[in-house]
Amino acid sequence: MNPLTLAFFDREATDVAPQLLGMLLIVDGVGGLIVEIEAYTQNDPASHSFAGLTKRNAAMFGAAGHAYVYRSYGLHWCLNVVCKPGQAVLVRALHPTTGLPVMATRRRTERLSDLCSGPGKLSQALGITGEDDGRPFDGGRLALIPSDLAAPPIAQGPRIGISKATDQLWRWGIANHPSLSRRF
Repeated sequence: MNPLTLAFFDREATDVAPQLLGMLLIVDGVGGLIVEIEAYTQNDPASHSFAGLTKRNAAMFGAAGHAYVYRSYGLHWCLNVVCKPGQAVLVRALHPTTGLPVMATRRRTERLSDLCSGPGKLSQALGITGEDDGRPFDGGRLALIPSDLAAPPIAQGPRIGISKATDQLWRWGIANHPSLSRRF
């Protein structure tokens, strides 16, 4: 299967986000189906881009279809896909399907539902680091590939771990999936 074109992402993050559910995210041959995501826009006070361009968020203002990777609380890498300038989709959780032994070693667990059930876990399992910031989802190291699965039942709700714009229902997930970071 062919990865999505970078042009696919050059839209509003709130439009791109729910369309990524059920797609395959592959990083150097390791990955799975996206089961949970969140959208962030530049006019969103919970977004890293809200205050404008900085060294940390520069990738968010770069080309659509590239990665924005940052450290959360100085501990965990988080993987986002850049959409329109200043907008991105945070990949919160995957259902692991490819490279399970590699992910299990990186995460030190073989429990499938614990491998990628949160943005930090997902990045650790996939081997995402700050070196991936700005890297394209072009099928090289990073790829987002449409799957042939039927459209999954989707749940929508507020984003997790933010204190601003908590009324925005910009978190989407495959309803009741065991790999969600948190139930809806």
